[in-house]
Amino acid sequence: MKIKIENLTFKCIIGILDFERKKKQKVTINISFNYKYTDNDFIDYSEIVKLVEKTMKKEKFLLIEDAIIFIKKQLISNYKMNKLEISISKPDILDNCTVTVTNK
Repeated sequence: MKIKIENLTFKCIIGILDFERKKKQKVTINISFNYKYTDNDFIDYSEIVKLVEKTMKKEKFLLIEDAIIFIKKQLISNYKMNKLEISISKPDILDNCTVTVTNK
C-alpha cells in the first residue's frame, strides 16, 4: 500500500534568520511511503500527522534539512514503512516563490 499525506499545513518556528526565530511561519509538509498492509497490521496516518506537527512545533529546527532528517528517523523507527519521501515547504519566506526541500 502507498499512503500520501499532502499539504499538512501549520505554523511553527523554523529557520536561521533572526525574524524566523521570533515569529512562527507557515510550513507545508508532504509525506509519502509504502507499507505492507494486512488485516491486523496497518498504519494510522492520523498518528503520523500528529507526530509530525508536534515534532515541528517542539523542536524549532534551524534548517528544513535537519527537520526532514529528524522526522524521517522518527517515522522509520516507529513504523514499518519503506520508500519514505518527505518534503517541507516555506511558502511565505520569500515574496516571489515557495522554497521546498525534499528527501527521498
